[in-house]
Amino acid sequence: MIEISNVGKSFAERNREHYIALDQVSFAVKKGEFVSLVGPSGCGKSTLLNMIAGFEKAETGIIEVNGHKVKGPGPDRVVVFQEHGLFPWLTVLDNVAFGLKQRGLSKKERHSIALEQIKAVHLSKFIDRYPHQLSGGMKQRVAIARALAMDPDILLMDEPFAALDEQTRSILQKDLEEIWVKTQKTILFITHNIREAVMLSDRVLVMSTQPGKIKKEFIVQAARPHSIGDPLIHHLESKITEELADELEKVVREEMGDEYRIKKNTFSIPSVDSMGFGI
Repeated sequence: MIEISNVGKSFAERNREHYIALDQVSFAVKKGEFVSLVGPSGCGKSTLLNMIAGFEKAETGIIEVNGHKVKGPGPDRVVVFQEHGLFPWLTVLDNVAFGLKQRGLSKKERHSIALEQIKAVHLSKFIDRYPHQLSGGMKQRVAIARALAMDPDILLMDEPFAALDEQTRSILQKDLEEIWVKTQKTILFITHNIREAVMLSDRVLVMSTQPGKIKKEFIVQAARPHSIGDPLIHHLESKITEELADELEKVVREEMGDEYRIKKNTFSIPSVDSMGFGI
């Protein structure tokens, strides 16, 4: 469904030469698969997703969707961002139906499809509410329903739950897994949360820090629906955390200096002055 072959991307910054955001990135996502990308901030996860969506162009390499080279945005791919992006002057129903209106469907058709997707995210009682009357979690449910209403082949999700509290996030993770099981959409999911990635995915791809590359792949072999109590989930979460430790240390050293290091989930400074040690 998605084929990434030797993709590279660089950017220019003021007072700085071009820096390489992505370098020789290659991986594939099969039809109906749920794959997550995790990695330190600045490793190019969102840039890669934007290129798959067609919002940005790769400098090198090829990105193909359904066997066709990506040349721009298309109806086969819909993005769900961290910010819900709802229209404040439209109700829940009209927000979900908005894209269908752009496609020229009749009011009856688009409302029928929108109502079906609103039901899927458990918001049937709120179809006449406006965004300012909804909680953060409810707004993100509307954004997911709006994406599903377009019936894309692929959902590209860029940290969609990052701004939510832990309890709401956990509920939406379960809802998304149920939706994926029901629809079998192909999902590429970006997150900083390792547990979230493991709980949702068939595979987790770990990216290295700049330049961003695929460092390692982890297959989630736990039975669906994934359970937080499953020893396989805990083991995999631990292995991915371990794999990311070196990358996080590189980021910390770049930001704070070479004397800093990450050791067993703490920051430590090799110094005779022990003030703040282990913070």
